Amino acid sequence: MRQLEVYMNNLKAGVLTEQRPGTGYSFVYNPEYLASEAPSISVTLSKRKESYESSTLFPFFANMLPEGANRKVICRTFRIDEHDLFGILAAMAGKDFIGGVNIKRVTE
Repeated sequence: MRQLEVYMNNLKAGVLTEQRPGTGYSFVYNPEYLASEAPSISVTLSKRKESYESSTLFPFFANMLPEGANRKVICRTFRIDEHDLFGILAAMAGKDFIGGVNIKRVTE
């Protein structure tokens, strides 16, 4: 199981989890974020207590990934399979993304 923290404007919004590589994903909002006035991270992932479940990486997160030559370079550099979307997202953790949403590795 791999996890990434999702931040919206530097507030921890929730956690994105990959159950097993390529088998299923979930996103759950942080209770403090739910209680705040902060907006949902996406129209398709509106604020709610229940977790979101999907057999594929949620389009919102997949659309944050680089494409084309940039994706190839990142995959080659970090030795990630080009079809491992969660792995690519994890490799980008801590980097600048467009907009208010950012991804960080889960710290324990």
